[in-house]
Amino acid sequence: MTAFVLVSGGYTGGWIWRDVAARLRERGHQAHPVTLTGMGDRRHLAGPGTDLETHIEDVVQLLDHEELRDTVVVGHCYGLHPALGAVDRRADRIRRLVYLDAGMPGDGDAAVDVMPDPAVRERLLRRAEDLGNGYVLPPPPLEDERLWGSLALLPEAARRRLEKLAAPQPLGVLTQPLRLTGKAAQVPATGIFCTANGASIAVVESLVASGDPRFRALADPRVGFFDLDTGHYPMLSHPDELTDLLIRAAAGEGRRLGEPVGHPRPSTA
Repeated sequence: MTAFVLVSGGYTGGWIWRDVAARLRERGHQAHPVTLTGMGDRRHLAGPGTDLETHIEDVVQLLDHEELRDTVVVGHCYGLHPALGAVDRRADRIRRLVYLDAGMPGDGDAAVDVMPDPAVRERLLRRAEDLGNGYVLPPPPLEDERLWGSLALLPEAARRRLEKLAAPQPLGVLTQPLRLTGKAAQVPATGIFCTANGASIAVVESLVASGDPRFRALADPRVGFFDLDTGHYPMLSHPDELTDLLIRAAAGEGRRLGEPVGHPRPSTA
């Protein structure tokens, strides 16, 4: 049995993991979806002081209060920032960190700083100022996939649920820099890429091949990868497939860079 801590991305909450959490439990695992302060059904708790440290503490407190060990922590999109911060603080209790269609922030990076498109960053900050009293970011319309990410292959019912339950995002969680000690870098990791959203193992291979030292860690044999042919919300579009990949990630499976396609080997971690 593996304990999975599931940290959701922007505008959502623990509700988004409902189908995946149910499938993990059916297969004998623990599933702990996290609703971060000021998001989901905790949106009423958002305030000017809600920041990334608040969200990191949300995840840390869950790990502590549930007394979880040998845990797999999954961070989707923005949720990778608080997930990574919590793993850095409780690294001795974490089996693996899963980057679910998320970037690779480092020490000192704020979520808005690692967004690849400066125009998107400016739009977000303007929306918070114009529509959110300067400290919350109202959810954009679903038609704006530059801000939501790809909604490819979402069933209509899931799309309606996403639209209905979308919550404002506290702005401070996006602008406060992530602070890391380096302990999280010692935890084995898995990247799951949603190819319809533009990421893939092939893209990562090209980044590593560029020789940029920022991407050197991706070639570590403790790091595995999977591609999933869907949009940015696989927990809604492909819950069965995502559940399978999370269980395989927990077991140390996944493609290692430099290995032939179709011949992934288990991790020795």
